[in-house]
Formats: sequence, structure tokens, C-alpha cells
Amino acid sequence: MIIVMKNGASQEELAEVEKKIIALGYQPHVIHGETRNVVGAVGDERGKEKLQIIESMQGVERVVPILKPYKLASREVQPEPSEIEIVPGLGIGGKEFVVVAGPCSVESQKQICETAEAVKQSGARLLRGGAFKPRTSPYSFQGMEEDGLKLLAEARKLTGLPIVTEVVNPRDVELVAKYADIMQVGARNTQNFALLKMLGQLDKPILLKRGMAVTIQEFLMSAEYILSEGNRRVILCERGIRTFETATRNTLDISAVPVLKQQTHLPVMIDPSHATGHSHLVPSMCYAAAAAGADGLLVEVHPCPEEASSDGPQSLRPAEFDAMMKKLRAFVEVTGRKMAG
Repeated sequence: MIIVMKNGASQEELAEVEKKIIALGYQPHVIHGETRNVVGAVGDERGKEKLQIIESMQGVERVVPILKPYKLASREVQPEPSEIEIVPGLGIGGKEFVVVAGPCSVESQKQICETAEAVKQSGARLLRGGAFKPRTSPYSFQGMEEDGLKLLAEARKLTGLPIVTEVVNPRDVELVAKYADIMQVGARNTQNFALLKMLGQLDKPILLKRGMAVTIQEFLMSAEYILSEGNRRVILCERGIRTFETATRNTLDISAVPVLKQQTHLPVMIDPSHATGHSHLVPSMCYAAAAAGADGLLVEVHPCPEEASSDGPQSLRPAEFDAMMKKLRAFVEVTGRKMAG
């Protein structure tokens, strides 16, 4: 249920509503609006009718059922889009289009620092890089783990770029949180509910990637796991889904952007590198993402893709990334936004 407070309702009235929601066996989630507050009452769907009694309380305008199975992620609870602050002065989901760039995995100090400097010069606002790498084969490169996190922190110190890196195992959440500005959940962990619940207890942005065989509703239900634990700083990322097509690594579901924008207030980003698997296809998908209304991009960039430990064929060289970024600005501006930075 959504409890809509009256315009001008006092903090005391809001507190009483929260207490009543808890007494009825539900969890209150307050969304502060410009003119009024809204409280989402989340819990067991059975018996939710008893929440209707709250409509008679002081300061309450109305009580409205939430029809979507994902409650806190839906636009029923929050009609306005969310802007997720990463660091002061940089947010995702606002008027600015944000590009995250860097290698698939951290391999050496030279590699990550050289890449960080190059992508920053071209206009990227965040640095991506994997320290823990979940791979299909147990014999493939699995990442440098904490040593990789330390190199990411060194690159951040050198360039000032906040870092995005993946957490794979629930036991590593605390470790990765010490270094990362954004915690990434990869496609293979989209429905790792134990991991999602742990991340929901952090006060840190979470970049949630869509699973390769996950529907949009299932994707939003995964986001709901994080939101329901109290962490509202969730960013969605479409990275391609598995279809019968073999010409590309995955099939980029570009239509997911407007669908998600209609269904949820959460920001939506696109990862064109994992979607296509081929570097020459990445720029076109970047332009398409901007035109479709995405809030930003995650692009893989490597100074020497032929020597990359993972995903070299889908990684742009710094010069290719720079050329793409210059052309991208025109697509972003057509949508009424501007490039961050």
C-alpha cells in the first residue's frame, strides 16, 4: 500500500503513521517529495486490507494499493525519476548523461592507470574494472581480487575518477565496499538473493545488471530485494539477453530502456560491450542507448585489447573510445540532456 500524506502534514503525523504501519506488521519506507511525503508499506500481501485503517489518521490524504509486484521500484510509489548521487557533484539519473569506462578486468598498475587517464581525458566520469571475475570456465582468469581493488584505488587517486567494480560473493561484500564507489552485481548474480539482501544493507550505490535470461519483471524484483533492505541507491543496467542469435555475444534489448523508464523511477544504463561482444559494434549501440533515453553507459576500454586477460574482442582502444565520445555528444544533446563533465 501507499500512504499519501497531506500537503503540509507534520513530522509528528508522519512518525505516527510509520509507527502504525509497523504495529500492523509491515515495513514503512518514506519517500520525501517536493510538496508531500509518501509512505510505502511493504510486507505480506495477505491481509494488506487492514492498512486501510490508516486513512483515518491525522495528516493522511489517502491509502492506495500498489498494483505492481515490485513495490519500492515502481512509479506508483515514486512518480518522479530518482537521481542517484555517486559522489558530491556527480549523480546518475538526472539531466546529465554519464559514461563509465575502463577494462573488463584489472591486470596491472600500468594497464589500469593508463586506461584511467585516457578515458578521463575523453570525458568518462567513472572508471570500471573487475577485481573479482566470475567466468564460465573455472580455468579462465578470475581476477586479481584485493590486489586489483588496491590498483583501482590507486587509479582513482591518480585521476579522481570514482570506481565501479563487481562483487561476486556475499563474503566479499565488506572488502569490496572498502574500495568501491559503486558496487556492481553482474548478470550471473542478478538473482543471488543472499548477495542482494546484503547489498541492501549498505549505504552505497549498487549497479544491478540484468541477467542474460531474466525478464524485466524479474529484473525489477531483484532490485526490490536491495530496496526492501533499505538501500535506495540502485542503478539498473541492461547488458544484453540470450537469444537464438549468434552474430553477437548477446542481444541488446534496447527496448528495455523505455519500458523500464515507464515502469520504474530507477536510473537505467546500458553496457554495449557485453551486449555485442565485438568492439566495432559498440559505438552504434552507445548512440542507440542515448537515443532510447538511457541515463548512461558502461563501456569497456583497454590500451591493448589483443593482450587482455578477458573480453579483449569487445574492448575499444583509447583512440576509438575518444572518437565515439565526440560523436556521442550530438546524440545526447538531441535528447535534451548533456554529457556529464
